Amino acid sequence: MKPPAIGYLRRDISGVAQSWDETQIRSLAERLGYRFTKTVVFSDRTTDPIGRLLGVVTTTQAAAVVTPSLTHLGPDLPDALLAACDVITVSPEITNARTIPALPA
Repeated sequence: MKPPAIGYLRRDISGVAQSWDETQIRSLAERLGYRFTKTVVFSDRTTDPIGRLLGVVTTTQAAAVVTPSLTHLGPDLPDALLAACDVITVSPEITNARTIPALPA
């Protein structure tokens, strides 16, 4: 069975290209061998978007989040998201592999 993936985008960043971004997210996820389940769409008004996205990742047991670009996630790639799943961008097409927490010394 293919691992599940969800899409994520910010409506205010995609603007009029939102439908195109959603199509590209779905297409890339499927091409990379994921079972695409849904796209999560937030705006600049959403409170704690990364926290809410993490909730969806946990609920859906997503192995990956696919987003049009890292701009949709904020100024930095969130460590908490990368600890939960792979983060894949459409442009440029890059897979940021899930990080495994370091073992205590």
